[in-house]
Amino acid sequence: MKKVVVMLALFTAVWACKKGNELLGEEEQPFLGFEQPANFPEPAYDFSRNPITKEGFELGKKLFYEPRLSRNNTIACGSCHIQSAAFTHHGHDVSHGIDDRLGTRNPMPIMNMAWHNEFFWDGGVFDLDFAPVNAIHSEVEMDETVTNVLKKLRAHPEYPDLFKKAFGSEEITDALFFKALSQFMLMANSANSKYDKIMRKEQGASFTETEERGYVFFQKNCADCHKEPLFTDLSYRNNGIRPNRSDDQGRAIVSGNPKDAYKFKVPSLRNLSFTAPYTHDGRYLTISRMLDHYQNDVIDSPTLDPLFRRSDGTRGIPMTEQEKADLLAFLKTLEDPTFLNNPLLAEPFGSDFTVN
Repeated sequence: MKKVVVMLALFTAVWACKKGNELLGEEEQPFLGFEQPANFPEPAYDFSRNPITKEGFELGKKLFYEPRLSRNNTIACGSCHIQSAAFTHHGHDVSHGIDDRLGTRNPMPIMNMAWHNEFFWDGGVFDLDFAPVNAIHSEVEMDETVTNVLKKLRAHPEYPDLFKKAFGSEEITDALFFKALSQFMLMANSANSKYDKIMRKEQGASFTETEERGYVFFQKNCADCHKEPLFTDLSYRNNGIRPNRSDDQGRAIVSGNPKDAYKFKVPSLRNLSFTAPYTHDGRYLTISRMLDHYQNDVIDSPTLDPLFRRSDGTRGIPMTEQEKADLLAFLKTLEDPTFLNNPLLAEPFGSDFTVN
């Protein structure tokens, strides 16, 4: 009897430790590498020049949540790209960076990056490996330089060994630094929503009548820009939003072409409920208000996308209140809880990451 009591106590202690680790996010998770969803196209990223490994991914994850990437060691990539908000800066209309400085645009989600060729609202970066440079050098985000970041990492007691495990050398170079960050971002994939399960005919999943009506409306009125399954065609379009006070002209700033004025990258509709506020400057707080824009508020301009010009001379997307409710129901099927709560992508417990 005494032996049974001792064994029970040991079992209880082990179980308690296991549950404690789960609560703290420390439970060991299997690393399966990059997996292409069955209903997705081939990725655009060239994995042959940066194959994802467990060690490379773990290094990239530590760097993503590393505040030393900023001038005063307070702002990490994860400060403005929060997992529970699909790696956006939930609750902020524009980015809040170092010293609480304000940017001019709402951070786009880090999600399904392997299928993108260009990045940011204006497409100003054409390679994922270079994307972090913008934030690091931005005066309103991290206000640092890559050179200084590398110096800090080289002086850190852990990073030389982590780079050796990931890339075979303790040398910390800018190329390897960017590759590690890319490995983390390339694993931030959302492809397990109700919609995805229906498209893959998994687990008997099916739309409700309301969701089905919303899907039909979406395919007729929205799918040209928000192309399945990424729910973006990766193009740049002027959707008739009134210019803001800073007169942000979007794609034209990068291309220098006046015909690109007020065009911005078409955002994905995945996980919309968690990525508020909406548009490039975060002016709309709810999805319903965003749809109101398409119903009633589309502003005319020379670069307005032709899709928003109706044959009767009016603009926007006509929809009844019932159609709007149906569409909102369909958009809910694009939510992916497994992505929003994936422990592999979560901030490491015990990090010195500081959120401003």
